[in-house]
Amino acid sequence: MSSPLTHPLAPQTLAAQIERSGSTHHHLLQLHAAAFRSGHHLHPIVNLKLQRSYSSIGRPDLSLSLFRLTADPNIFLWSSIIHSHAFHGLHHSALLLFCQMLSSPSSPTPNAFTFSSALKASPLNLGRALHALSLKHSLLSDTYVATSLLDMYARGADISSARKVFDVMPMRNIVSFTAMVTCYAKAGRLELAYKVFDTMPEKDCVCWNALIDAYTQHGRPNDAIMLFQQMLRSGLKPNEVTLVSVLASVAQLGSLPTGKWVHSYANNNKITFTLRLSTALVDMYSKCGSIQEAFLVFDSIPNKDVVAWNSMIIGYAMHGQSREALRFFSEMRKTGVQPTDITFIGVLNACSHAGLVTEGREFFSSMVKDHNIEPKIEHYGCLVDLLGRAGFVEEAYDLVTSMKIKPDPVLWSSLLASCRLHKNMILGEKIANFLLANGLANSGTFVLLSNIYGALGKWEEVAGIRRLMKEGGIQKEPGCSSIEVDRKVYEFMVGDLSHPLSKQIYAMLEEFNVLLKAQGYIPQTDLVLHDLEEPQKQRALEVHSEKLAIAFGLISTLPGTTIRIVKNLRVCSDCHTVTKFISKITGRTIVVRDRNRFHHFEDGSCSCGEFW
Repeated sequence: MSSPLTHPLAPQTLAAQIERSGSTHHHLLQLHAAAFRSGHHLHPIVNLKLQRSYSSIGRPDLSLSLFRLTADPNIFLWSSIIHSHAFHGLHHSALLLFCQMLSSPSSPTPNAFTFSSALKASPLNLGRALHALSLKHSLLSDTYVATSLLDMYARGADISSARKVFDVMPMRNIVSFTAMVTCYAKAGRLELAYKVFDTMPEKDCVCWNALIDAYTQHGRPNDAIMLFQQMLRSGLKPNEVTLVSVLASVAQLGSLPTGKWVHSYANNNKITFTLRLSTALVDMYSKCGSIQEAFLVFDSIPNKDVVAWNSMIIGYAMHGQSREALRFFSEMRKTGVQPTDITFIGVLNACSHAGLVTEGREFFSSMVKDHNIEPKIEHYGCLVDLLGRAGFVEEAYDLVTSMKIKPDPVLWSSLLASCRLHKNMILGEKIANFLLANGLANSGTFVLLSNIYGALGKWEEVAGIRRLMKEGGIQKEPGCSSIEVDRKVYEFMVGDLSHPLSKQIYAMLEEFNVLLKAQGYIPQTDLVLHDLEEPQKQRALEVHSEKLAIAFGLISTLPGTTIRIVKNLRVCSDCHTVTKFISKITGRTIVVRDRNRFHHFEDGSCSCGEFW
């Protein structure tokens, strides 16, 4: 085939070739050169095709250079250049071009496509002005303009205005319905989002994804998974975006069987395992308690980015495999991948979960010195937790009181927990008084304050804390443990009697109490923050939610089956001790995911090495 540079081409032929050139940069440059040599580069059709082609290969700057050469751009050229800049996120430039078009006497009147493109780049305040202008130009009846307005109000979280636009639209399409669903979803109005979704005459993958992701982002994983199942029943095939959201919900639940089912679905339906999807699988397996399967997926990723490495480093840290997490960090650096602030959260957590104080201090210092990453509150939190757990409580306190960032309740809670752990009640009471005097206590710190006072035997102060919580409407988050048996999730609260098998569950716990005490177990009644008699305190410990869930799991599964528990709070030290005993007595592996990490109990020991 002869080169387009050798034979002059008619404008229409040249335009057709440019359109067919797709994303081939070299071929596009050849065609541009041919257009320039023949003088057709300023022909409206050729110019428009060149502009759009440059934009499609990510060069809006070259599109703009061509546009600037045009003496009197028509409406198609104006609309194309504004759209190009809006599409590539150059919102300021897109709006500047739109304003230039409006202010130039020789410029054409903007049409629906022009307004739609400008609205995509508009913040809320300017979008309202464009709303008025589109009304002036009688364009509100256009579906594309109305949908762009709806999308603009959704981005600006102006639900009321978005709904008004939606309600007066003469004709709604799938895009406008999806925009309204997204608007409600972003604002957390999930019932209203579902109501709009449910009225859609037809649904595509984008609208299903919008609602599934909304449920995931707002902590409603069960609803997200149920909606995914509904999507499958509708006959619509999910895409990568769908599965990433669903896997995030599975990770929230900690449901390994569900995660394996989603993974199997992707395999069986020939869904491409992109980097993003594979990383979501790594994260899911880590958070569902199977770090081995997380590694197998990670190992299959050909070109790993920092997000994939971070998922594995954080996963190993969560599972108490701290040395492995640090080894992976070292391997990542050898591949040339630069760490991010998220990487260091994983690395510092790994140090914290293993008591690696020297390494933790070095990594914290290295963030700024070697990687120019300013520590955030999360990094300080990891270091405070590390120092506090390792017994360097005074150093942790000095760090909290001298750091550049204002300490948050999580930091204070970590410090208070360390004071209680190492029985530094003088510092604990000092912090308690400071938090109370400055109104800085929240539900978590109030509970820890009670712990401090209770450990000191100051029951009047404990009662005072409870009174303050009651007056402030502050409630302690109740402990809740869940276990999945035969694809059904069962939840247990403290002292729960609602389960049909409660009689058998409590009978099994009584059996364990006899066996445990025979092996030297002494209930840690100092954890009970009530001024009760010793037998009552022991009874309060016996009915913690994770003990009930473990007993149910033992009753409901075959011998040798791994028991997997998810708890919303940190496992207390008494439950930790009891679970070690149970794993030895029953010969079962028991995996507990609490608020902070995983505990793998096997043959009377725990993966945390008693450092948690």
